Amino acid sequence: MLTNTLRSRFDRGTLALAVTLLVACACDKGAKTGGAATGNTVVVADDPKTVVAKYNGKSITLGELENAPGGEKLFEMEEQRYQTRRQVIDQLIFKELVGAKAKEKGLTEEQWMQQEIDAKVKPPSDPEIADFFEKNKEGMPPGTTLEMVKPRIIDYMTRDQKGTLVRALFDDLKKQAGVEILIAAPKKPKKEVEAKGPSRGPEGAKVTIVEFSDFQCPFCSKAHDTVEEVMNAYPGKVRLVFRHFPLDFHQQAPKAAEASLCANEQGKFWEYHDVLFKNQSKLQVEDLKGHAQGLGLDAAKFGECLDSGKHAATVKTDTEAGHKVGVNGTPAFFINGQMLSGAQPLEEFKKIIDAELATN
Repeated sequence: MLTNTLRSRFDRGTLALAVTLLVACACDKGAKTGGAATGNTVVVADDPKTVVAKYNGKSITLGELENAPGGEKLFEMEEQRYQTRRQVIDQLIFKELVGAKAKEKGLTEEQWMQQEIDAKVKPPSDPEIADFFEKNKEGMPPGTTLEMVKPRIIDYMTRDQKGTLVRALFDDLKKQAGVEILIAAPKKPKKEVEAKGPSRGPEGAKVTIVEFSDFQCPFCSKAHDTVEEVMNAYPGKVRLVFRHFPLDFHQQAPKAAEASLCANEQGKFWEYHDVLFKNQSKLQVEDLKGHAQGLGLDAAKFGECLDSGKHAATVKTDTEAGHKVGVNGTPAFFINGQMLSGAQPLEEFKKIIDAELATN
């Protein structure tokens, strides 16, 4: 995904680019994107007791259909349909609201967007650009120099800032306009996900969140702050379990995952986990050992653990478990078995958590 981005320039206008940035929120193996369901969405769940077919005096209910082999594909289709509709709705509303604001200011839509977005973007510094190049040059064509790809790197790095600004701007415009989204989101099926791994929160919590993540994924780093908000918003009510899902194009992620489990041996998983997400450009083996030393871990014991690869099997087991329940990008969360994909805002977590607390 990253190398494909670096191989092509983005020459869209600010407004067109803003529309595409509304939906990017996850590290994925393909080009799939997922949008946060924002606004006053009315969620209408289909009754699982609804009869969908009859034969020989017997009947098949919607619940039986969804739980049958292959039934998960039904939800995936409905979810894709819903998300596509939401994206088109958001695009229509966004363009309309931007047009109205631009007209108020006597500007074109592009001029107003450049004023509201481009003017607020902070270009990356030369050291940041050079660091990005060094971190990703293995995935670039042989002979690629920094000067050859510098404009593309700047574009890639500033797109992240633009995405944040666009989503904040759209949220503000929707509040001002009293936007209501009235289409129904499909009910998320619950999947059995083993809550196995380093955890926080009480064992008997009413809500368990199993997180599949990748220490090299920038969206996982974003989600880290939201997860902290979730844990602070529900003290004593939510248990968080961390499982590993290093993506194959993040070459440093598998060893970083092993390193976190080495830190876990010394009772410092969460502290080490935080350091990795805050230092995603420093995930080489020597960096991983330096982080451990900085946290006061036994350096010799940590180094022996990491060099031995003793936790590689655990990382592989986690990844396989993620694949079995439909994970294909990071971060991915299972809230009492209900999947939430990507770096979603706090409100999306709260919708599921509040519903689970109300029924459990």
